[in-house]
Amino acid sequence: MKTTVKSKLISYVVAAVLILFCLFPIYWMLITSLKTSTEIYKIIPTFWPKKLTFEGYQELFLETGYIRNVINSLFVSLVVSFGSIAVSMPAAYAIARIKFRGRRHLSKGILISYLMPRTVLFIPLYLLVTQLGLSNNLWGLILVYPTITIPYATWMMISYFQGIPYDIEEAAIIDGCSRVQAMWKVCFPLARSGVVSTLIFSYTLCWSEYLYALVIINKAEFKTIPLALADMVVGDVYAWGPLMGGSLIASVPVVILYLLFNRNMVSGITAGGVKG
Repeated sequence: MKTTVKSKLISYVVAAVLILFCLFPIYWMLITSLKTSTEIYKIIPTFWPKKLTFEGYQELFLETGYIRNVINSLFVSLVVSFGSIAVSMPAAYAIARIKFRGRRHLSKGILISYLMPRTVLFIPLYLLVTQLGLSNNLWGLILVYPTITIPYATWMMISYFQGIPYDIEEAAIIDGCSRVQAMWKVCFPLARSGVVSTLIFSYTLCWSEYLYALVIINKAEFKTIPLALADMVVGDVYAWGPLMGGSLIASVPVVILYLLFNRNMVSGITAGGVKG
């Protein structure tokens, strides 16, 4: 009995330490955004502002176009993530369920295309976007970002579909469903948790992407959050107040998504680890 109590106590202490370790960067962003510039640059750091100030947020919202940058990131991330899921679901289903020559090679090719470094691709993609007249345009990002999200989403959902017993789908086909109906009415609903987790990860990939946005977007009104935060660093001068405030605001939508769909993500990731 004592051993059980001790093991639970140790597990709680370890969990508390890990939670504090994970939350400390967010806490540090918060208190830094509320400090004065003098206090931020002190040699000995303070763990709570001696004088609370909202100068950093005033500069962020009044002197920069950060609100516009947030809207740009939301628009691009939502369009690309939902569009990628719409393309990846039937593609992953076909690879997981339909037997055809070269299926395994196609699956491996999708993984390799996702793992390919972006530094190799950004020049040809920039040339493509420029020739289409979409540079300095959010639709240029919407055209390019699926090269990241579609291979990732397809590869992940292949595992989810392989984890669904084929007998269920076969029973639906025997009852009169076509292959397409079985896919939409049986397979896709059963893979819902995996689809939600893949959607959130795809959204996060777009939300935090920097390299392609840096190459394609130059105008301030079309910049996304990573570019806007990078612009706050001029030479060796760091506007720590606005920078930390902007970083904190940028993390809020992603944190909300993870909190709202935490159960779906855990079950989705677990389902993705099972292969039939």
